[in-house]
Amino acid sequence: MKKKFVTLLLGTSFVLGLAACGGGSDDGGKDTASAGGAKIFDQKCSSCHGGDLKGGMGPDLTKVGSKYSKDQILDIIKNGKGQMPKNVVSGKDADEVADWLSAKK
Repeated sequence: MKKKFVTLLLGTSFVLGLAACGGGSDDGGKDTASAGGAKIFDQKCSSCHGGDLKGGMGPDLTKVGSKYSKDQILDIIKNGKGQMPKNVVSGKDADEVADWLSAKK
């Protein structure tokens, strides 16, 4: 009985260990700019623009890509506009968010 319990415990630990090491993205471990942009937006921008992009304190961004190009969006992220402060997101992260938002049409 004790041997079965130890075997079951070790087997379960092994399976849980493998599950903890796995996961990640379905794209072979490569994080795409689109997925990265969405994640960064959720972390840095959604508190004002809403998780669904429909706005809140900040404007609705559901179709921002039909109004602004990627470069224009990047400029707004870098320099701010209206109530939005500059550099809420910077560097590569800003580029990924601008790329992701420019596809919202």
